[in-house]
Amino acid sequence: MQANGQPDPNEIDINSDENQSGSTHLNDAVQEEAELEKAKSDLEELKKKYLLLSADFDNYKKRNAKERIELISTANREVITALLDVLDDTDRASQQLETAGSEAVKDGVSLVFNKLRNILSNKGLKPMESLHQEFDADLHEAITEIPAPTPDLVGKVVDELQKGYYLNDKIIRHARVVVGK
Repeated sequence: MQANGQPDPNEIDINSDENQSGSTHLNDAVQEEAELEKAKSDLEELKKKYLLLSADFDNYKKRNAKERIELISTANREVITALLDVLDDTDRASQQLETAGSEAVKDGVSLVFNKLRNILSNKGLKPMESLHQEFDADLHEAITEIPAPTPDLVGKVVDELQKGYYLNDKIIRHARVVVGK
């Protein structure tokens, strides 16, 4: 303003209507920038949610695959466990065949028994070797103790009443044994 109270023509009046449209543009720009920042933060939040969801889905797939493998393994185990008694019977029958008269019958039955053993072996079944081994409560079920026939059999398995088995290196049946004392 000039000394006489008149406005200076070189001075800009910030309260004039001409500047209000400029401030509207300024307000619009500030508002757009705020919206852009909000959109960016929303995008970051959605990216984080996507990554978490993706990781959860990957974990779900892994867990599902593991459960499927365990289910197959469990089913396999149940079938093989059910066949163990049959395998025991084949072992006893095989021992009885040694005294049988007909070689053709012996050979035929032995062939069937060997085929059964091979199939089960290919599925991961392995017999436990217990006879004359140190008694191990984790592997053996002691049915009784008898005086050891020789001093070196004290604390060892002297007879195996029922064979123990591993399936894929896990015990599925403990050996039932007689221990020397």
